[in-house]
Order: sequence, then structure tokens, then C-alpha cells
Amino acid sequence: MGNYKKDRAIYTGMILICVLSFWVFENFYTPSIYSDNTESNKESTFPETFLPFSTTGEVVHHSHYSLSYNEPFEQAEWVAYILKREHLTYDDRKRPYFIEDPWVKTKSADWRNYKGSGYDRGHLCPAGDRRFSEQAYNETFYTSNISPQNRDFNAGIWNRLEAQIRSWTRRYGELYVITGGVLEKGLDEIGEEGVDVPKYFYKIVAKGDKEDLEVIGFLMAGREKASPLKTFTVPLDKIEELTGIDFFYRLDKKRQEEFESKNSLENWKF
Repeated sequence: MGNYKKDRAIYTGMILICVLSFWVFENFYTPSIYSDNTESNKESTFPETFLPFSTTGEVVHHSHYSLSYNEPFEQAEWVAYILKREHLTYDDRKRPYFIEDPWVKTKSADWRNYKGSGYDRGHLCPAGDRRFSEQAYNETFYTSNISPQNRDFNAGIWNRLEAQIRSWTRRYGELYVITGGVLEKGLDEIGEEGVDVPKYFYKIVAKGDKEDLEVIGFLMAGREKASPLKTFTVPLDKIEELTGIDFFYRLDKKRQEEFESKNSLENWKF
């Protein structure tokens, strides 16, 4: 009887140690940063001429994408990245942990805000577009690059749009992509930090140079809808109106007006 009680006490103690260790790991473990240096990048790999205006002034340049972080909403108001034909590889990458962005001054939201929320941690710059290097792939798992998304939306129409952009990249060679959620007052929030859940998401795709830029914009509610991608295209003016962000503001004003007020699909093969 004595040995039974002793063994039971040892067994109970081991369970408690395991539970405590798991809790400490879940709540306090943070992997090393994914950047390839110990200092933030000073320049963007995305053309400065095409970068959107930052309404917050909190612009962060990673090695393979740039973003403007909006602290009150605990996510990026835009993420901008280049997608080239040579980026489209099928390299098998080990999925890393989501971690806070070390270069966001106010700290990006902790990934634990998403636990039990019912929402996906939706990538803005897709991990699938960055398989060409381990560091580029891992960088997309900073929490500054994610936004709460309905699971069916993330795996559905949003995923189909990302696939369409890859198809265009194979056809056209190089694209400039700007994307994010529409951040506005009154949104639902998740987690202790109050991460806002956008009702709408946008994606802007451009090709060419500043003298001959061709642009297409998408705006979609954050839920699955089995409609053709063409039905979600809108003029950039509409996205600017909803987000309060001035896109391509460094370009000549007359040139901006030419493509921002139109919804032309003729140069984009669906």
C-alpha cells in the first residue's frame, strides 16, 4: 500500500510538471527572430515610388516585404511586396512559429490573441509566395503580417485570388502587390490586446513602370463567396475612400487620376 501511494504521488508530480512545462512553453517561449540581421532594414525592396502613404508613420521594411503597422487595430494597414516569376518555387518549408515583429516599435500583436477566436491567422504577404528561401518564408510568420480572417474565406476566395496573382506572375514576369484589411471604427475584436477583425479585405496588383503602370484593385467581404474574381474588382478610388490610404501618391497626380478612377480589366487575363 505504501509503495502504491508513493508511485501515485510520483506519477501525479510528473503530470503536474508536464502540464506546467507546456503552459510555460505556450505562454513564454519565443523563438529567435526571422530577420537576416540584427538591425531593421532602412530601405524597401518594394519600389519606394510605389509604396502607399502610411497613415501611422510606422513603416517597417523586411527583406522581402514592407508594411505600415496600425497599433490601435493591432495589424498592418498595408503590406507591400514584389512577386517575381523566379519566386514561384515549390520548395518544401517547415512551418515556423508565429512571433511578434521585433521591428514594430509598439510591438505587433501576440499570436495568442487568435487562440480560440474562431478566426484564422490570415497571411497578407502569403507564405506560399516566399518558398524560394527559408528566411523569406519565415519572415511571413511575423504577426505584423497577419489579420483575423474567416476560415472559409481564407481557404476560399482569398486563396483563389492569391492563386490568380501567381498565374499572372507566370504570364507577366513581375508584379507589385499591396494588400490589407479595411480598418475602420466599430469592428469586432479578439484576444486580450483587442485585435480588430476587418469586414473587408483589399488587394491591389500593378505591373509595368511609373510611366506605363497598369493597376487592378480587388475589394471583398471577409467571407466565402463562390463568385468569379472579376466581380470583386473596383477602382482604386473606392479602396482609398474606405481605407483612408493614398496609394501611389508619389506618382504624378494626373497619372494617378488616369488609373485610380477606372476599373479596367482589359490588360489582365482571368
